[in-house]
Amino acid sequence: MTENPALLSFANVTKTYPGGRPVLQGVSLRLTPGETVALTGESGSGKSTLLNLAGALDGADAGEIVVDGVSLSGLDDAGRAALRRERAALVFQQFNLIPSMSVAQNLAFHARLAGREDAGWTAEIVERLGLSDQLDKYPEQLSGGQQQRVAIGRAMATRPRLLLADEPTGNLDETASDAVLSLMLELVTETGAGLLLVTHSAAIAERLDRHIHLSRGRLS
Repeated sequence: MTENPALLSFANVTKTYPGGRPVLQGVSLRLTPGETVALTGESGSGKSTLLNLAGALDGADAGEIVVDGVSLSGLDDAGRAALRRERAALVFQQFNLIPSMSVAQNLAFHARLAGREDAGWTAEIVERLGLSDQLDKYPEQLSGGQQQRVAIGRAMATRPRLLLADEPTGNLDETASDAVLSLMLELVTETGAGLLLVTHSAAIAERLDRHIHLSRGRLS
């Protein structure tokens, strides 16, 4: 049987912080189209570092990372930016919303850059995330939970091939958290995207297809 091509693959990836402290030690993983994977681990175990590498925000010291058929080792800064714009979307604990743009403008910004702006899809995201009455506001006028929902919506508006999320529901109540996770899982089902999600929640991890654990720089 032919193995499905990987949407994200790490092959013996190593990353060491300045000063010589190893963060990732020979990490290998595969994420296939339509697959959802939960990544857990203790604080400081390297989960965010792994996501930064997968999203081309940082480079590995050794090993190979491939996203949707593109090897990251061969990309310059412009190529890495294009990959994040066109193939991968990231939701991190820092919201990184553009303060001079309204919620509506923030939601549309990345999709427009990627040439994939879809008013109907964006409207569905807005409704599902409960942002309909926030579109004219600016980030500073929003609560932390509202900003987090905008950041999630902005990432999903591009219909990314690969969605990387670091504790995306950490500032949300249980009802909003369930709605956000359901929307992410539906995106994967509808588009064949892949989801790699960092979480401390066993309940969230159970809803995903697979669960991997990072400890002392190694996956299990």
